[in-house]
Amino acid sequence: MRIPIVAGNWKMHKTVDEAVVFVNEIKDQLPPADQLQTALAAPTLCLMPMKQAAVGSPLKLMAENCYYKDAGAYTGETSPYALYQAGIHHVILGHSERRNYFHEDDALINKKVAAALRNGLCPIVCCDDTMGRRVADDDKVHWVVARILADLQGLSPANIRKVTIAYEPNWAIGSGQSADPNQAAEGCYLIRQTISDMYGDAVANDVRILYGGSVTPDNVTAMMNQQDIDGVLVGADSLDARTFLEIVNH
Repeated sequence: MRIPIVAGNWKMHKTVDEAVVFVNEIKDQLPPADQLQTALAAPTLCLMPMKQAAVGSPLKLMAENCYYKDAGAYTGETSPYALYQAGIHHVILGHSERRNYFHEDDALINKKVAAALRNGLCPIVCCDDTMGRRVADDDKVHWVVARILADLQGLSPANIRKVTIAYEPNWAIGSGQSADPNQAAEGCYLIRQTISDMYGDAVANDVRILYGGSVTPDNVTAMMNQQDIDGVLVGADSLDARTFLEIVNH
């Protein structure tokens, strides 16, 4: 059974003090983790103070990125080994902003996914529609097959089960314009079918697939009610504690 998840992605927002205040505001109002998992991805500087503030709550904390090496002369990068040793066991990889602003390609993301799994981290792998093409005769999104094949190349079925996929249409991120629930469901369905083609139905049925892109309290229920959508990755509306709680407790 796939437990749904609501994950917030703060990007480069909030100071350490602001992050701790946020955790204290929400930590006692979250649903049990066996019903819905709640997670926040925050700047690396904030993670340890947030982890201390969240003790005893179901809140999970995630890194927003990591490198594909455990250690070395890589100034400014975050080690997946160090994250795991610090008790941060989830990481977002391949977000469209990493792809666009920092020129990360599928080959690099594939290395990062493998490194995260090697170190015990559970990655959320993001797929945007930068490569998207809609074909006139059937109006299907075909880009996702190539992207998933590249990002997950070489992973074992056991490791695939530890990966969460987030479908984030590039035009919907930060725009205030969300995909229609049917469009979102189509992308998530094609991702699951791609994983099924790669690893079989049993593995595909265990993988959680999220929708991300202008998720709000007004559209979260419609998204979460779609068969192949197992949760949401929330951007701007995860920055306000009250709004984030509305989404979590939709």
